[in-house]
Amino acid sequence: MPQTITRGIKVLLDEANAEIATLSAAEAIEAAKRDDVVIVDIRDPREIERDGRIPGAFSCTRGMLEFWIDPQSPYAKPIFQQDKTFIFHCAGGLRSALAAKTAQDMGLKPVAHIGGGFAAWREAGGPVEAWAPKKKD
Repeated sequence: MPQTITRGIKVLLDEANAEIATLSAAEAIEAAKRDDVVIVDIRDPREIERDGRIPGAFSCTRGMLEFWIDPQSPYAKPIFQQDKTFIFHCAGGLRSALAAKTAQDMGLKPVAHIGGGFAAWREAGGPVEAWAPKKKD
């Protein structure tokens, strides 16, 4: 018997976008200049290697987000315990909306995401740097 999905991606995105702050790329470019802001890149490392990254962005794949935010998790990352504003982005702004909502639901605040994601950032003239994974010895 086929699955019956009762809450699809459109509903999840609509709910997320109703509850989180969405920044334009221009707003995010300005915000990224502040010391109290962390840009969180939730893209897969292969995307980052292929397309580049926002200088200084903290990379956290979507699959590890909840584990890295929760201070009780053995995988917790100290950056998420800081008193900062966390601005999430993905490639096009869909995954980051869901990630920002999840982070906000977990109690991380303030959070936002970049509408249009990395593509919008790049199109708005935001700085981009090349990135390559660390070589294994």
